[in-house]
Amino acid sequence: MLRLSAFALALLMASPAVAHGGEHHSAVLGWTLDPWVLGPLDLLLLVFVIGAARLRKRAQQRGTSNLLFLSGWFVLTSALVSPLHEGGERSFTLHMIEHELIMLVATLLLAASRAGGTLAWGLPQPIARSFAAETIGPLKQLYRRLTEPVTATILQAIAMWAWHAPPLFDRTLESPGWHIAQHLSFIITSLLFWSAMLNVKRGRYGLSAACLFITSLVGGALGALMAFSNSPWYAGYAAMGMTGIGLDPVTDQQLAGLLMWIPGGLVHAAAALILLYRWFKASEDSHAPAVH
Repeated sequence: MLRLSAFALALLMASPAVAHGGEHHSAVLGWTLDPWVLGPLDLLLLVFVIGAARLRKRAQQRGTSNLLFLSGWFVLTSALVSPLHEGGERSFTLHMIEHELIMLVATLLLAASRAGGTLAWGLPQPIARSFAAETIGPLKQLYRRLTEPVTATILQAIAMWAWHAPPLFDRTLESPGWHIAQHLSFIITSLLFWSAMLNVKRGRYGLSAACLFITSLVGGALGALMAFSNSPWYAGYAAMGMTGIGLDPVTDQQLAGLLMWIPGGLVHAAAALILLYRWFKASEDSHAPAVH
């Protein structure tokens, strides 16, 4: 039930993206106070707070987990509600910062919190009871398959490269529906990816470390292509002339590429090194002579 709830979490987290593509912006960047953005975020926080309170009454404290979840929720909310969100419509660099916060920070913290159980406790009892065993079983199986390290890595890589291809990205700038699909894809695949990396079994540290290194190369290669390109990839940003942060479209794109290449690569490489350390440490412990 705990892991299945994490899958439901992915869907809840994705819903704020619905309002991202169809907004009209004024000349001054402002906060996104659309109820379609705030509503799902507030609902998610409310369910979590209720669940945490119920667990506290049962003396099942989860202080670190709660802090991780709230931190992830705050980063996600800031990315989607602050002026950064609106700025992403005018600058590819700001758009990239928003995506990096979602995929590298918010979803990592949310996956690390393992808050599925707390969210399950926060649901109204009739809704919780409605999940019959015959429904839970197949969904659990699907979740396990999607959070296999190789599968999760492939899904996130496909989402990253496909949505940054000019034909698809231009559609997201023109169509609210395509923009919704892009953000749903990024949020869900990154949640699945980090869940797979963080829930790795002891004997599979090496595999997960390899997946993280591959992800750093996949994202880094895409960022490098953007950073070294001398022409703008996306018609929507190219048509603006000067972007919202005072850069021409090519420079704006190159800076966005560097942000994808370097910070993204460092986060994934650092996580891979941590898993390699755990792998070597586990190997050492298993070969250490027993002390009688």
